[in-house]
Amino acid sequence: MSKAVEPQANRVMDLGEWNQFWHDDQVGFHMPEVHRMLKKYLDQLLAGRTKVRFFFPLCGKAVDMKWLADMGHPVVGVEISEKAVRQFFEENNLPYTEEAVPAIPGAKVFKNSEKNISLYQCDLYDFTSSIEGQFGAIWDRGSMVAINPKDREKYAALMMSLMADDCAFLLDTLIYDSALYEGPPFLVPDEQVQALFGGRCDIKCLQSEDIMSDLWKSLGLESIVEHVILITPKRS
Repeated sequence: MSKAVEPQANRVMDLGEWNQFWHDDQVGFHMPEVHRMLKKYLDQLLAGRTKVRFFFPLCGKAVDMKWLADMGHPVVGVEISEKAVRQFFEENNLPYTEEAVPAIPGAKVFKNSEKNISLYQCDLYDFTSSIEGQFGAIWDRGSMVAINPKDREKYAALMMSLMADDCAFLLDTLIYDSALYEGPPFLVPDEQVQALFGGRCDIKCLQSEDIMSDLWKSLGLESIVEHVILITPKRS
């Protein structure tokens, strides 16, 4: 484990805490507009492909999903909060169906067939490629920085198992001094991304941007940088 992440190594958030955030509408991490980095790098993600199946880990009610679906890209997301999933469909005026997922006890899937959006309400680690196959693209904004740091190997293994041969995985990470703030969002250093994915994937940092603001300052940070990373399976 990178020394940079040691202060946060044993930090644990359970699923009940995340559910409580949604229940109490303490969701400052939700963005009301499409993420600027997804807009900026969409062409690189698509690489000329159409109707690319996108996977959203820990999707919340991200408006990015509707934006992509409106372009004809099927979307599958996983989210622990049923409230977040229902709010996604309701706030976007999308009718939806609801059904159990036989392969995942206690899980539900909410679907809008017209836009080809399927959101699974379950623990992310209960989701596998046997449920929905593999994907042509993954957009992770707020997922790897939210999972417990001790679970990153499990998370990376799941993401790689969901990547089709032509998959493009866009990962949004944060770089800051983890001794100053306990997270989440957690620090995810580039060297850890390399260690987790580098054996099977090519990794390219597309952008590094200083995003320091009064919010981060109020949390005790002196600086914070956002990295946008493109991960693609190595060609055999």
